[in-house]
Amino acid sequence: MRIVFYVLVTGISAVVTFGLAIVIWKLSTKYRLYPKIRERDVHTRPTPRLGGVAMFLGMVVAFLVATQLSNFSIVFTEPGKVLGLGGAALIIVLIGVADDIWDLDWLTKLAGQVIAAGLLAWQGIQVSTLPLAGQVIVSPYVSLIITVFAIVLVMNAINFIDGLDGLVAGVALIANGVFFVYIYLLQLQAQTEYFNLASLTTAVLIGACVGFLPLNFHPARLFMGDAGALLTGLLMAASAILVTGQVNSDFATRPDQFTASLVPGFIPILLPFAVLVVPLLDFGLAVTRRLRAGKSPFTADRKHLHHRLLDMGHSHLHAVLIFYGWTLVVSLGCLAYMFMPWYMATLLIVAGLVILTIITLSPLSKRKALESVAQSTGIDDPDATADVARYDGLDAASEEDDLAHPTEVTK
Repeated sequence: MRIVFYVLVTGISAVVTFGLAIVIWKLSTKYRLYPKIRERDVHTRPTPRLGGVAMFLGMVVAFLVATQLSNFSIVFTEPGKVLGLGGAALIIVLIGVADDIWDLDWLTKLAGQVIAAGLLAWQGIQVSTLPLAGQVIVSPYVSLIITVFAIVLVMNAINFIDGLDGLVAGVALIANGVFFVYIYLLQLQAQTEYFNLASLTTAVLIGACVGFLPLNFHPARLFMGDAGALLTGLLMAASAILVTGQVNSDFATRPDQFTASLVPGFIPILLPFAVLVVPLLDFGLAVTRRLRAGKSPFTADRKHLHHRLLDMGHSHLHAVLIFYGWTLVVSLGCLAYMFMPWYMATLLIVAGLVILTIITLSPLSKRKALESVAQSTGIDDPDATADVARYDGLDAASEEDDLAHPTEVTK
């Protein structure tokens, strides 16, 4: 019955977030509190971007309710970590709101992110051990640097994929749902306390995503903006760091509980990366692409993975669902190593990835067929010529976009 208390705080976070999101949407629409549409934006009508405020306040209310529940009393025996998490979240929301309203330069935003991450590390939420027999891996100073880098990385990775309706909220909901299941399984195996800061943070974040998604799903009436995306990344990183430092992975290799394989021992390290595989992949590709072009890694462009899916021919909804699928397959596949032999879990992941690859690339086959039909009708036919122009040259689309929009604003 202990899970009921998590359901309670999740439900409170969802209800409060949903109610405040409606209020913010109505006020933003009434007073036109929304920015102009940018050239790289996918949406075609001005949309308010202050949904992150509703998410933040919904989670704050859920945390306040948790302080009144005796079951969560152990969570607040270390008030420094709780206050550090709350302070860092507040800093990120303020920075995000300022950027959503005034479009801050990337250096100012990065400075705010570093301060928030540093506050978390200063209050004890930092990477200091590997989940392999509790080995201390770094000195305190190196631990601080690694922690700040990891948190800033995750925040920006989540923010980078915030380009389609419902994308971040849905991906975060799936990823945190899987991560909560993992934390709860650790609790069942007495690896962590049933009620801890990591699981509480994950639960209220799930609730915030559930409450926000109805207004954010396509066609979106409200965006979470940088405030919501950065906040989501911050809390996901904090939860992963809190769990990773607590787990003794020797339990994973005991034959009476799990398969006698070394793979499960690395789950505390692998799972945080697995649930973030899509944002981290997009972030890595974006940084590499921009550095190779001689630009700042924070310079915005229209070559993110979600842009490419749209350019391939996927609809807005299909592109979002594909992202959901990739996140679900990789994160659940990683979690499967706790339940089944490594070869079966690996086969499950491979099968899922093959299916998703076929679905992802399916528009290319259709496009190729249309191109062949258009070309076979004859070059003298004006309609055929138009079709060739439409269905030919997909690979050059991104390069043409660069020529058309050589100067972009910072995200």
